[in-house]
Amino acid sequence: MPKRRTTRWMPVAILMLALLAPAGAWSDPHDPQESGHPFRVLAYVLHPVGVVIDTVVFRPAHWFVHRADWLETLFGHDDHD
Repeated sequence: MPKRRTTRWMPVAILMLALLAPAGAWSDPHDPQESGHPFRVLAYVLHPVGVVIDTVVFRPAHWFVHRADWLETLFGHDDHD
């Protein structure tokens, strides 16, 4: 059974739309008063550390506590259902 012409051109059309569509992310205007604050500079350094700790420690711990019923009771975990 021969392929329809639309199925051959569909990936090309999707790729063209993806490349021509405007990207939703634009940079914010630079405000030197806000970006030079010492806490902002400290946040640039500490944010990746917090993301790594969340990913490596807290998410696996939550998954482990959530899986066992006796651990849910022990740690007071509640489902948000």
